[in-house]
Amino acid sequence: MEQLKTNIGNLQLKNPVMTASGTFGYGTEYADFFDIAKLGGILVKGTTLHRREGNPYPRMAETPSGMLNAVGLQNKGVDYFVENIYPTIKDIDTNIIVNVSGSCIDDYVQTAEIINHLDKIPAIELNISCPNVKQGGMAFGVTTQGASEVVKAVRRVYDKTLIVKLSPNVTDITEIAKAVEAQGADSVSLINTLLGMAIDSERRKPVLSTITGGLSGPAVKPIALRMVWQTYKAVKIPIVGIGGIMTAADAIEFLLAGATAIEVGTANFIDPAVCSKIVDGIADYLNRHNIPSVKDLIGALEV
Repeated sequence: MEQLKTNIGNLQLKNPVMTASGTFGYGTEYADFFDIAKLGGILVKGTTLHRREGNPYPRMAETPSGMLNAVGLQNKGVDYFVENIYPTIKDIDTNIIVNVSGSCIDDYVQTAEIINHLDKIPAIELNISCPNVKQGGMAFGVTTQGASEVVKAVRRVYDKTLIVKLSPNVTDITEIAKAVEAQGADSVSLINTLLGMAIDSERRKPVLSTITGGLSGPAVKPIALRMVWQTYKAVKIPIVGIGGIMTAADAIEFLLAGATAIEVGTANFIDPAVCSKIVDGIADYLNRHNIPSVKDLIGALEV
């Protein structure tokens, strides 16, 4: 539908609804529930240079209005992705975007360089919330210097659409957004998960094996909305909104706050067909309000 089309720089989307990395597998897992080509884009699970086993179990926990996860980027590495996963997803009629993670800048660069050669992957999402092993485990995305360095290095080797996923665990997310924009990011996506924890009071032990994990779901939506709105006023590049989107109404709120597109995450675990319903819901909203294009909603919040 023409009225739903939007774009992130040169990346054309048939609608603004995409899936959040780590919640939708490689896309094919959801094909039994709806036509996944209906989506504006599919963000496949985090991919690293080398195979990662992830964290020990338990690594997921339900929390009030959300969930904690500490999966630890379990995947078989970028070479396995190229040889075994890419052939099975490359012809899906939507934007297949790879979430790239790493433990040092060289990891990011090498992974991005390999993916750059895949014709049917038009974009990557750079996860800068990963711990930098050479800096004592501090995430790249919590300082302007760390964020700048990794984006600058990846931009040198990656010539397609570069989306940078920002961490909310910072004092001022707009400073990080401006730093990655200055280094050539085509877009920013926000927010990644908030650091949280859960305790089993009967056992007097943490619920997660890693003690802390990433909080997602409806509980984080007000924070995500606020950060998208602040970032929209601070940068010129498109924003992808993420955080607690469960319905079309939630998605529209993010668009009004300044997002060009959105990603649905935790909701996929509750209703595998939720993304399709959100696409339909946005179309219905546009029709009911006689709005010719979804682009007319971007940043249209009246304050």
